[in-house]
Amino acid sequence: MRFFNILLLHASLSVFAMAQEINTNADCIMLEDENSIICKYTHPRVEHDTNITVQWIDPKGKISRNRDMVIPAYHGSVYDYRYLMGRMDGIWEFKVLDHGNEITTKFEIKK
Repeated sequence: MRFFNILLLHASLSVFAMAQEINTNADCIMLEDENSIICKYTHPRVEHDTNITVQWIDPKGKISRNRDMVIPAYHGSVYDYRYLMGRMDGIWEFKVLDHGNEITTKFEIKK
């Protein structure tokens, strides 16, 4: 019985630890009918404002936009968007700098 209790406790703690993992990611979507690219950064909800930097990097590797943003306390995401028209074709990178961590995603513009 004691072994069973220890096993149950271990399983409960493992489930709790998995639930506490910090999930961060970035994703972009192109809405051609609205002439826009929308990128979203997901961040764990915390009790304080979080300052981040968002960078849009063009296919030539140059930073096209460098923008400081604030994720308000208790919020889990932030969005940034750009117009599709006028952007060069190729693979773009959306990068978020969050307290020493870099979270990136890539998307391709084809006209």
